Amino acid sequence: MTSRDRDIVCIGASWGGLDALRVLLARIDASFPAPICIVQHRGEDDGGVTLLVDFLERVTTLRVCEAEDKQPLTAGHVYVAPAGYHMLINDGHVALSVEDRVRWSRPSVDVLFESAAADQGCHVTAVVLTGANDDGARGVQAVHTAGGTVLVQHPDTAERSEMPRAAIATGVADAVLPITALADELVRRGARGCDHA
Repeated sequence: MTSRDRDIVCIGASWGGLDALRVLLARIDASFPAPICIVQHRGEDDGGVTLLVDFLERVTTLRVCEAEDKQPLTAGHVYVAPAGYHMLINDGHVALSVEDRVRWSRPSVDVLFESAAADQGCHVTAVVLTGANDDGARGVQAVHTAGGTVLVQHPDTAERSEMPRAAIATGVADAVLPITALADELVRRGARGCDHA
């Protein structure tokens, strides 16, 4: 498997994301066969990356780290986008960017999803969690067009439903599930890339 056909899970979350990520990652163990990249919206000056990494490390056996530029992606690891940086996927590696905000956000879920789709095609699983805007809606369309998988938290289980509802409205979601069932579905699929069975 080359760096350009590697299964990868990309997760986008905003308002309410900490609790959703806690539930999701607690159900995924270190044997998970793909890297997981997370964009969680937050202020650029809140110093929240270390706190978020520490928080997530306490709920999962996956290895959690703040993403670094040019860092290779490894299965069983979670890469959290730093505040104030877009996180992109380039040739199976992290790429960080300080380009303009997208949908008022940096990091942007759309930027992560679109870059992953361009880089890894049908091997991408995009996961949209709770949030109060429509970031991620454009990105899930790119993932779908590339042949990837789109999973969305059921709006009724989200602290803020706008982000999942926007993703659902695109019509490309492969599954819309409560957060615990979504985690179980992700584990069941095992991020099997182009195999959508």
